[in-house]
Amino acid sequence: MPAKRPPLVTPDGRYIVVRGRLWRTANPALPEAERERLVAGLMDARRAVAAARRTSDRDAEATAHTAVDHAKRALGERGPVWWSDGAPDLNRRMVRTTPYAAWYRVVSAKAPEPGLAEDS
Repeated sequence: MPAKRPPLVTPDGRYIVVRGRLWRTANPALPEAERERLVAGLMDARRAVAAARRTSDRDAEATAHTAVDHAKRALGERGPVWWSDGAPDLNRRMVRTTPYAAWYRVVSAKAPEPGLAEDS
């Protein structure tokens, strides 16, 4: 099995591109220890979502989804943007419809992203 490539990161570091869609990255100003703690909590919460789904426990699933949201907000992946230059939040938008479209055409032509053909 080939090694999994890391996702493309926009030149400004604000987003990763997954299957042609922008997803906001964590705030790079977070101290490394804090980021690691938050990521560990996020992974725990995601595992809790999966466990609740396996047992069809809707209350536990809702609680776990809330924990995921809290972790993602603390990381800066949701909620107010972590940058201060007034640029809009393009989270969850298709990269081809954003100001990153030209950059994405160039980099994806060099190394096509897995699943890119599905988004065209």
